[in-house]
Amino acid sequence: MGQHQKNPLRAVSEEEQEVLKQVGRGQAEPASHVARAKALLAVAEGQSFTAAATAAGRRSGDAVGQLVARFNEVGLEALEPRHGGGPALKYGAVEHERILSEARRKPEVENDGTATWSLSSLQRALRAAQDGLPEVSTYTIWLVLHGSGFSWQKDVSWCETGQVKRKRKAGVVEVTDPDATPKND
Repeated sequence: MGQHQKNPLRAVSEEEQEVLKQVGRGQAEPASHVARAKALLAVAEGQSFTAAATAAGRRSGDAVGQLVARFNEVGLEALEPRHGGGPALKYGAVEHERILSEARRKPEVENDGTATWSLSSLQRALRAAQDGLPEVSTYTIWLVLHGSGFSWQKDVSWCETGQVKRKRKAGVVEVTDPDATPKND
């Protein structure tokens, strides 16, 4: 018989149990989510942390104990992995949106010194702006742009994938490809 569990699993609601069962059987779910759901279900059925780890295809009962403690605190959010180490994340959703808004803005030759954005010119503009990001790197800008569907074009400019400007009788119209989002995933 194993040691007494310091943090026993709290009562799992029916809704949580259904979600855990669905994720535990999920073929399209990330493997880490499936393993966590299986471990939590095994503990909810009364198995020890070590047995639950084995049932989930893991080796460490201590890790299951930490998972149970986190599940007791935050619920189903415990299935999502947290930041895995390294330096703390510096730029969140607000900063990403700030980078994207600057990239979407048409540069002014007088103020920005360029007619089209490059990574360095975007970096200079973001660092110089009042509400800018004084330490942003070109690599961070590149990651945000690519993650949001922008691509570097032959005409030396950044363009959102799936969006194009077409000339019409009424003037220039921006057309969006409805299949562009699934292509990025």
